[in-house]
Amino acid sequence: MSSAVPPPVILDRVLPEPSLLRELVIRNGPYGTIQRYFRSVTEMESLRDGKAPRVASGGMFVAPWFRGDWAYDAPLVDGVQAFLENPGFRDAAAKLFGGAAEIRPQIVYVNCFAPIPAFDRGHVDIPAFRGIDRTGHPVWLLASMLRSGLFEPWRIPIATGVVCYYDGPGGGLSYWPEGPGRPPVRRPALPNTAVVGDNDRMFHRVEAVGAEGTTFMKGLTLDSELAWVGDGWAITDGGRTLATFPFEAVRVSVSWKAQVLRTPDEVRRVDAHSDDLTLDRVVEVFRTDLAARGRAVAQPADPLTDDGFIAALNAAYHQPKPIEA
Repeated sequence: MSSAVPPPVILDRVLPEPSLLRELVIRNGPYGTIQRYFRSVTEMESLRDGKAPRVASGGMFVAPWFRGDWAYDAPLVDGVQAFLENPGFRDAAAKLFGGAAEIRPQIVYVNCFAPIPAFDRGHVDIPAFRGIDRTGHPVWLLASMLRSGLFEPWRIPIATGVVCYYDGPGGGLSYWPEGPGRPPVRRPALPNTAVVGDNDRMFHRVEAVGAEGTTFMKGLTLDSELAWVGDGWAITDGGRTLATFPFEAVRVSVSWKAQVLRTPDEVRRVDAHSDDLTLDRVVEVFRTDLAARGRAVAQPADPLTDDGFIAALNAAYHQPKPIEA
């Protein structure tokens, strides 16, 4: 994976009427934890560098970071078209990649952060490859494919626009356009503005949310939810209320993703499925490369759930930790 990426494009105004966001985010909850996308800590580590946070028992640390899906190939909730078909995002995506034969808006999701100290050293998003994407394959596999650099001929370029709606303390965005070995750019939370970048390759993170001295919430599980309860947010779990917050205390951001097909040939390959990857081929490519590195692994009985195979990929395709300014 390349260490440097195209510099992000900044949008100073995303929605003509920003109040639409409040209506959308309240209406379309509750929202589950981001960690529900992972079966184990080992899988979660595929998106990070090194060890993922754990609780005292060694299990997965669950942060008050919640997500809801608003569009995937088509709108999933009413009103999301204002983001999905946003012309500013389209223009920024074309500029980011130096032009495009076709831009295909595909995904919109919302992230909600309750107050939390900084805990993410930087991560990349989930890529897509011809024949292998998040609709049928786990996110750890896609992340490992990207980090290895072995599947670049099949990778579909994706532009990601992240627009923030938060006016409280903290909540800024850090990103590393010059690669993880260089200091990040730090951008404060500026409501209704967006950073459009190659987030599948550019490390980025949300900084601490809330007042200085905010501590980690305890007691969250993969079943915890963030819900609107009429006059504010509540984090609940199994019928218990763990915490409540006013609307403005939760950092809300919306992520927009579009495939950027740069040439007519890319358009044809995607549409015709003429050179799609299969899981068997992906495993074969990984095992061949691992053997060449002196890290040979046995054929996993089920590569999608074999923690030993996942850990071998994590170790082989380790990336440098992003450094801070």
